[in-house]
Amino acid sequence: MRRLLPFALALQALILVGCSTPTQPTADHGSSSAPPSDPTTTTTTVSQLPRPREVKLNGLDPCTILSEEQRAQLSLDHAPNAYVDATFGESKVCSFRSGISGNVMRLALVTVEGVGVWLSENAQVEPEFTTIGGFPAMVIRTPGLDDVCNVEVDVAEGQFLDVMFRDGGNEKKATQDTLCAGARTAAEAALSGLLEQR
Repeated sequence: MRRLLPFALALQALILVGCSTPTQPTADHGSSSAPPSDPTTTTTTVSQLPRPREVKLNGLDPCTILSEEQRAQLSLDHAPNAYVDATFGESKVCSFRSGISGNVMRLALVTVEGVGVWLSENAQVEPEFTTIGGFPAMVIRTPGLDDVCNVEVDVAEGQFLDVMFRDGGNEKKATQDTLCAGARTAAEAALSGLLEQR
């Protein structure tokens, strides 16, 4: 089974993303003509968007974030599988499988990098900015990997909730839009479960 997303590439990321806004030179009615000014560049990070509050992930078990009722609502009927992901500083991870839909959900509690890691050119992804439960978030699609979709929720400074939804080998392949919808629903449930513990 291949890796779900190129986390190693994402780790090489810079946190800042540039948004260039060209400025139009104003007409100079004086005697001298000034050369056109260079475009101005402003930078923002996802973490600068307002969070309702800080929700630290330290010391939590990702396999206990979702209640049994939430797992049933998401059709995640197999036992959760806990492990550690070395690519994001030994982040605690839990994966859940659905024998009903065939899809797989992975929940990672990243405590060593901010969510802005996904905004680097090195990450090579297509982020869509959104909110999950009032928290800044991104839906992440990776070009060339249409069997997976991630939702990254900015829950605290230097920490984020990573929710991945992928096709687990379904007879009829799930579309990426379906997987992204599943990832959003799973992220909302995970955030809700997280807030109950914090």
